[in-house]
Amino acid sequence: MYRWEIVQAVTQQRVFGIVRAAAPEAALAAAEAVLDAGLHAVEVALTTPRALSAVARLTEQRPDALVGVGTVLDAAAARAAVEAGARFLVSPSLHPEVIRAGHRYGVPVFPGVATPTEIVRALEEGADAVKIFPASAVSPSWLRDVRAALPQAPVIPTGGVSVEDAPEWIAAGAVACGMGSALTSGGPRAAGERVAALLAGLARAR
Repeated sequence: MYRWEIVQAVTQQRVFGIVRAAAPEAALAAAEAVLDAGLHAVEVALTTPRALSAVARLTEQRPDALVGVGTVLDAAAARAAVEAGARFLVSPSLHPEVIRAGHRYGVPVFPGVATPTEIVRALEEGADAVKIFPASAVSPSWLRDVRAALPQAPVIPTGGVSVEDAPEWIAAGAVACGMGSALTSGGPRAAGERVAALLAGLARAR
């Protein structure tokens, strides 16, 4: 898939899961839970110990899933993530070297931003979309105002997005939301119920 095709696939459901865990086995189980519940895309954060081993196993066991890697802070981490099978890269902040490394290997990159100035700079650096982080510091109305001035910005709020307010972010113009513990906590059954409720809410928001 080309980069733009991956971006379309990752954002098609208007949400992707984010997994942070204390061990790779726990990360793998959490990722499988949200994928089994119906999500197409999931990000495994590098804050998870031996995260890339979980990514490699997940991409091998779920070849149709869109598995990304988050908390990518430098070019070396970007390349290691791609070699492990990552289909997209996410950062909490803006690192042009990560964007360049991801693009070198045909992988889209979503850097973290917090202001209109950072959004514009990220787009100038070639970001495929921008991650508003932490989303809990702003609001859907803030995003609506920003997109009035920057309608060309594909925005992904992440960090504090809940099942209840995710549709509000989409209605405000976000292309997708990144969601972690709001989806993955409580085990596979709870994750499945949350994902089902979320997808139904997002369908109505469109």
